[in-house]
Amino acid sequence: MATPGSVASVFTREYEHTLAPPRGQGFYLRYGKRAFDVVVTLAGLVVAAPLMLLLGLLVKLDSPGPMFYRSRRTGKNGRIFNFYKLRSMHAGAESRRRELMHLNEAKGPVFKIRKDPRVTRIGGWLRQTSLDELPQLFNVLKGDMSLVGPRPPLPEEVERYEAWQLRRLDVRPGITCLWQISGRSRIGFDEWMRLDLEYIRHRSFWLDMKILLRTIPAVLSREGAY
Repeated sequence: MATPGSVASVFTREYEHTLAPPRGQGFYLRYGKRAFDVVVTLAGLVVAAPLMLLLGLLVKLDSPGPMFYRSRRTGKNGRIFNFYKLRSMHAGAESRRRELMHLNEAKGPVFKIRKDPRVTRIGGWLRQTSLDELPQLFNVLKGDMSLVGPRPPLPEEVERYEAWQLRRLDVRPGITCLWQISGRSRIGFDEWMRLDLEYIRHRSFWLDMKILLRTIPAVLSREGAY
């Protein structure tokens, strides 16, 4: 249940009348999607865990600081959760965000810089290959995220959403999505939101499989990754 003043309570109170429930609540969306997430994630962790440890050691050797980066993100129905990545920036990078705001290349409430000075040498490569996202398998296992779904936003970004954009919080966020396979940072914010709502309206096992399979070439191409 949302606590007073939380992102969840704010958007529910102010925009509940504008939010349409996700379409299609068949067997896959009720039970199969979560079961699929758990089975695939457990299998993926068998391969990914040793790789994450190796990459984490490279992160530590490259710059002082922890192996992993933890961030507060907004999930389904506005619930806040801890989101994990391999650290790709210098320690304390968040404190420099305000001074770099004038370099922001993204429209809307998001913050992105193509050549972010906070990114470490190994971090730049991790971001281009999306290997920094591997720890999110633990988020999927915990139930915070799904393999496929809208990317989880920062709470301060959600506070600046328009009512229609809040509808992307109707479902669990994901590791990959239509935005991820359609150009990522090359796509404008409104188009990104539109793609997320399109996914929510048409969710199915086959759409999830299509997105997962197209994620592989999208990652390898590194298009829009920074």
